[in-house]
This record gives sequence, structure tokens and C-alpha cells, in this order.
Amino acid sequence: MADDAKIGVGGGGGAWPVSAWLLLRRKREGAGRERSGIWSGADSAEGAMTPFPTLSREPGVLPEPPSTALSDIASTVRFDAGDDRTARVVSIAHKFGYDVLQDVEVLELHLARAGVADAGAAAEILIARFGGLTAVIAADRTELLRHVHDEAVFALKLLRETSNRLAAARLPGRCLLSSSSAVQAYLRCVMAALPREEFWVVYLDRANQLLLAERQGQGTVDHAPVYPREVIRRALEVGASAMILAHNHPSGDPTPSRPDLEMTKAIMAAAKALSISVWDHMIVGRDQVLSLRSAGLM
Repeated sequence: MADDAKIGVGGGGGAWPVSAWLLLRRKREGAGRERSGIWSGADSAEGAMTPFPTLSREPGVLPEPPSTALSDIASTVRFDAGDDRTARVVSIAHKFGYDVLQDVEVLELHLARAGVADAGAAAEILIARFGGLTAVIAADRTELLRHVHDEAVFALKLLRETSNRLAAARLPGRCLLSSSSAVQAYLRCVMAALPREEFWVVYLDRANQLLLAERQGQGTVDHAPVYPREVIRRALEVGASAMILAHNHPSGDPTPSRPDLEMTKAIMAAAKALSISVWDHMIVGRDQVLSLRSAGLM
């Protein structure tokens, strides 16, 4: 595709390669055949394509955005020669939106802005090494320095801190007992893909609104030290009336262990003596947050 001519398509969006323009035209033609009742999946190779969604004629109802079509076109542009790799990724983001970018491309752009040479190759290495974008930005600084320089590590850690703060911004001013999804989203953001276990406590006031969320301990790949006395002491310091306990399993499996259940019971017993409630203990895995309360384990 190195010799593709450039054809301007759309208003003010720049030129698209011929291959991308043809794909868009075929999609639109396919949508037209479907709306006219002559669509056939066996029509041809073009007929097998997913058509654009039919526009809704109900007033005030917007049609679904053609995200699949845009993703297909963006995928075609990825293989067009000409600009360097990172420049193509930037062009895709500008033309089709940031949401069509793959995780490795998002990471590539952050690394490029941090001055990493051949940011695309570096992004692929990091994704392969740590298993995903979330795991990359949660990785130990020393491990990241094996692959990229200090400025890039700083940029990745700043990105993680930003995402944590955005998730935390949903918590204040809400009754967290009726907003468990927001709590789980925050805990996933903070702890998912961490290389070692961490134990956190979310302290709540009398209205079950957030007072403080903080890490109480950090351990190894399968254990984090927890001291019930320190958990209760901190609750008294901040004037908490209730708590939500949380820790992660770096293995990715949120199934609670016997020590997890015993530790939960010990903290609940110590808290009960001081009229402090323990509403839940959440275990963060790779793709799931398990609530011991919902599972009937406390």
C-alpha cells in the first residue's frame, strides 16, 4: 500500500488512504442494500461485511455510532506505509477517535511523549512482559527501568496516579453501602495487576460516606501483613464509624483463603468491641472483585 494515492474524504478531516476510503464506501453501499431489502450475506466478500446500522426514524433517538466500521477502517490505516509508526497512531486517534486505539498504541503514545526511541517496539515489549496496559503502569519501578528510561517510568507512574485519582473522585459525598460498584471500580483501579499483595481500608463516617482510603500494609506475591490493632487504632484516629476492608490477589484469582477469612473475623471482633462496623471485605483479582459479604462469608 506504499503507493496509495491520497483522497480527501469528509470535511476538514485530512486525507485518507485509498484502501481506507474504499472500505468505508463498501460499508455504506452494503448498508444501502440492507435497507432496501436486497442484502445478501453470500452476495460476495463485500456482502459478508457488517453493514452500518440503519438510522432510527424515531424523533429524538440517535442511531448507534458505527464503532465497528470505524475500527475496521482504523485497522486498515495501521498497515498503510508512509509515515512512521507512531505518526500513524497519532493520525488514527485524530481521525477516528481515541477509543479505537489498542492498548499497545495508547502505551506507545505515552512512551513517545516521554522521549522513548522506537516507542512502538518498547510498548510491545512492555505489554508482552507484564501482560497488559494496567499491569505495565502498576509494575515495580525497578522492573520498568529494565526496559525504558527514568523519564518514561515517571510518565507511566504519573498516568497511574491520575487514573487512581479519577476513580477516587467518584467516592466522596456518596453513601458507599449503596454505591458498591463505585467502591469496586476504585479498588480495581488501585490494586488490579499489582505485583504484590496490599491491604487497604476504606474508613467511613456515620452516614457511610468516605473519610479516608489508605494502604495499611504491603507484602509478597501471596501475603500481606495485617495487624487488627493498627486497623482499629487508625479508625479511632480518623473518627470512623465503619470500614470496608480490601486486598488484592496478584495471582488474579479472588477466591479467599483460610487466612483471609480468619483475618476478617479478627478485625470484625476487635471493631465490634468499639462499636465500629465492618461492612465488607473485598478481594481484587485480575478481572473481578469478590465481596465476602455478598458471597455470604462474613
